[in-house]
Amino acid sequence: MTDKTIEMVDVDKWYGPLHVLKKVNLEVSPGEHIVLCGPSGSGKSTLIRCINYLEVTQGGRITVNGTELGSKGSNADHIRKDVGMVFQQFNLFPHMTVVENCMLAPKRVKHMGDKEAREVAMRLLDRVHIAEQANKYPAQLSGGQQQRVAIARALCMGPKVMLFDEPTSALDPEMVKEVLDTMISLAEDGITMICVTHEMGFARAVAHRVIFMDGGQIIESAPPDEFFSNPQHPRAKAFLGQILNH
Repeated sequence: MTDKTIEMVDVDKWYGPLHVLKKVNLEVSPGEHIVLCGPSGSGKSTLIRCINYLEVTQGGRITVNGTELGSKGSNADHIRKDVGMVFQQFNLFPHMTVVENCMLAPKRVKHMGDKEAREVAMRLLDRVHIAEQANKYPAQLSGGQQQRVAIARALCMGPKVMLFDEPTSALDPEMVKEVLDTMISLAEDGITMICVTHEMGFARAVAHRVIFMDGGQIIESAPPDEFFSNPQHPRAKAFLGQILNH
């Protein structure tokens, strides 16, 4: 049994000639909250997509909850049972109601019956304060509500790890807070979390570590207080100057 929930060792990822992850090394402990930040194109989203096996790497190794990812995606379904992911776009099925969206994976992957899957879905919709919208369709909800449904849907699988890929970037500013509040509440429950975000207030409130990426590499990793008050790398200093003065 490993004491690391996630371990990445010398991970390389290319898209054709583009080297997007370069010998990345990362360890995440159980219950740890990591915020990944950095300029556009630095490899942040690719990194978490590799953890969830949405991308296959070309070098190094990744271990999630003690299971090493196979080189060809052979054990993708096994990994994803333990790893929930929330995307920029909500990716809800438009022809299904909110509760049906949440029931789908537990029924298909965990072979739950309708009654149990609905009970789980309603409990998690209530957890993100949106149970009253259960019988509506996604198009009837605001962006913030849809993103909270997407979080509930991921939680319905009982994941040990939650990955967030810029979950507020597609939202109107007034909807950002409701999603961040939901994520803060999840963090307080102790779930292991990696979040790609430029919401620095969230990073200060929730992160145990802030990791700064640039050019496909992790170039700085520090507790939030250290990272924000005294970034070591010139690229991190420049990035924070842009973000915090925006």
